[in-house]
Amino acid sequence: MASLEKLLLPVDFSERSTGAARYCSALALHFHSEILLVHTLAPLYSDVGGMEVSGSMLLDVYRTRTEGAEKELAAFAAAHLGGVKVRAMVLHGEPAAKIVETAHAEGAGVIVMPTHGYGPFRRFILGSNTAKVLHDADCPVWTGVHMEESTPAQVPFRRVLCALDLGPQSGRALAWAAMLSREFSAELTIVHAVTAHAGPAEEPDGAWRAGIREAAQEELRRLQREAGTVGNVVLDAGEAAKVICGIAASSAADVLVIGRGSAAGTFGRLRTNAYAIIRQSPCPVVSV
Repeated sequence: MASLEKLLLPVDFSERSTGAARYCSALALHFHSEILLVHTLAPLYSDVGGMEVSGSMLLDVYRTRTEGAEKELAAFAAAHLGGVKVRAMVLHGEPAAKIVETAHAEGAGVIVMPTHGYGPFRRFILGSNTAKVLHDADCPVWTGVHMEESTPAQVPFRRVLCALDLGPQSGRALAWAAMLSREFSAELTIVHAVTAHAGPAEEPDGAWRAGIREAAQEELRRLQREAGTVGNVVLDAGEAAKVICGIAASSAADVLVIGRGSAAGTFGRLRTNAYAIIRQSPCPVVSV
C-alpha cells in the first residue's frame, strides 16, 4: 500500500474545498502527513482571450495572478489546516492534468477533492476535473458530493464500508479499507452486490442464485484472508450503486472504499458503477 506521508489537496477556495480540507486535515493529523495544498491557474490565454498583449504585459498578468493565488492559499491554510504541515503550490495549466502530474511527481498517497456537483442536481453530476483525476491518477482518490457538509465532529471514522465487485482491484480496495479500520479502530463492513438477473432457462432461478452467492462468499473469504482482516459481510441482490449506497446510508458509514478498474479499455480506471456510486453515496468515497 502506498505511503500516506503526503496528501494532495487541490482547492478552488469554495465551500466544497473547505469540506475536503476537513477530511484531509483529519488524515494528516492521524498519519503525521504533509499536505500538498495546490491551486491551479488556467493558462493565460483564457484570461486575455483575443486581446493583443505584449510579452511584458503577459508577465505582469502572470505575476499578479500567481501572487494573488499564493495569498489565498496561505489564508486557506491558516483558516482550515491548523496544526498540520502544509506546503502550498500554485500550478499553471489544465487543472486535472496538473493535479495528476503533481500527485505522481510528489508520490502523494491520496488525492482529496470534492466532486464539484451543484445544487439539487449534484447527485447526477461528477465534475469534469474530478472525473479526469479519477481516470488518470495512480493513487487513491478521496471524494464525495457531501464533503462540504461535514463538521469536525463528523470527521473521525468509526464505520468503514468496503464495496467489492470481485474484480482485479478488489484486493487493493479491501487492503485500504482494512488499513483505515485498523488505524481508526473502526467497524469494517464488506458488501458485494450480487447480479439480480435470472439464470439460464433450464436451471431453477433459486439454485442459480444460490450458486452465485456461494461463489461470491468463497471469493470474499479468500480476499479477507489475503488482507488479514475480518469484517461483517453483506451480500444483496440488485443494481450495484443502489445496493451499496443503500447499505452505506442504513449503516451510517463514515467512508466507503471501492476499487477502480484497470487503466486499459474504454472506461479507463473508473467504470460505470463507480461513477454512480460516487454520485449517490451519502458519505465520502475512496476509489482505490
